[in-house]
Amino acid sequence: MHIAWGSFLLALLVIVLVPGPDFVMVTRSAASGRRYGWLAAAGIVCGLCLHATAASLGLSALVVAVPTALFVVKALGVAYLVWMGFQVLRKSGSAPVAGGAPAGPVSGRGVFVRALLTDLLNPKVMLTFLTLLPQAMDPAAAPMPQAALLSGVAVGAFAGWWLVVVPSVGKLAEWLASPRRKKVFERVCGSALIAMATSIAVG
Repeated sequence: MHIAWGSFLLALLVIVLVPGPDFVMVTRSAASGRRYGWLAAAGIVCGLCLHATAASLGLSALVVAVPTALFVVKALGVAYLVWMGFQVLRKSGSAPVAGGAPAGPVSGRGVFVRALLTDLLNPKVMLTFLTLLPQAMDPAAAPMPQAALLSGVAVGAFAGWWLVVVPSVGKLAEWLASPRRKKVFERVCGSALIAMATSIAVG
């Protein structure tokens, strides 16, 4: 089995490092507390695992092959990101809690679920698995074991990235102790989510 590891790992590195909705979700959550950052990262990784499983079983390929199904997935993803973006923008103008500290996420469970949905409803993640994996696979070997192996490496790469990102946001959280800075950061995150939704919609 001759997997094209070189090109696969290089492309995967670029995909991992380029910020997307998942990155915005994790950093914004981690800025409110490291626990929230880990919960958001866990939600993203769980979403990636589901995408990887679907890609390995060929379910995602079926969705892409049916235009209506792909349109529905894309529309849901765009709508969810736009909704999240406006929610963040709306909350950016809310008053801080007692003591001057900015309000954090509602609950750890809510952070996890939102992160999970952000990843699951992002059609670019699904298409990444569908386009990146086949290019690295050996056409002469059994496809499912290769897809499972490459998917596992992809999920592991993202998980490793969050292990670096979440602790690094600690300094950002200190900087965001100022309500004014927190408001600017929230507005940037909300605008980024809406911009990403627009990119998906027109892509």
